[in-house]
Amino acid sequence: MSEDHTHVQEFFGTRAADWDRKFPEDGPAFAAAVTEFGLRPGDRVLDAGCGTGRALGALRAAVGPGGTVLGVDLTPQMLAAARRAGRAVEGALLLADVARLPLRDEALDAVFAAGLVAHLPDPAANLRELSRVVRPGGRLALFHPIGRSALAARQGRELTPQDLRAEHNLGPLLSAAGWDMTSYADEDHRFLALAVRRP
Repeated sequence: MSEDHTHVQEFFGTRAADWDRKFPEDGPAFAAAVTEFGLRPGDRVLDAGCGTGRALGALRAAVGPGGTVLGVDLTPQMLAAARRAGRAVEGALLLADVARLPLRDEALDAVFAAGLVAHLPDPAANLRELSRVVRPGGRLALFHPIGRSALAARQGRELTPQDLRAEHNLGPLLSAAGWDMTSYADEDHRFLALAVRRP
């Protein structure tokens, strides 16, 4: 986790141009996660920390032409890469901080967040901000195209009991932010935690 937005922007900014080439096989995992998320035609969905926009096509397909897809990211280079990849046609792209979203209360039906949680400076407050912009009964998906163990091995680190995405940590964290976790999957080929916003 980083409390320094400049660090996050530098980390992702220098990697943006090659991001999709580095992870070329993630597309089906994103599509499967969006399918499991259960969006409906006409839904208003935010891709929080959208990066190069790899989820935008699947989100657009799920909500249809009558729905709204908004991709928000803190790193200009990531959004530029999304535009170069032609993904801006799937939804509006906005340079913004998920800690202070420029959206009104309860404006959305759902938030999809891929790889976001580990980069939040204040996870409890930031997840509350995501709940603020989602209507009661709306949904949240926290996703990663590989599971916690596989990601730790890729990064050359060990999993610890303090890992934010461990079920015993994530459930209470979501609950304190106004979400009820409804499912949790941590497998080698994906991480997907789903939650519903409480009234």
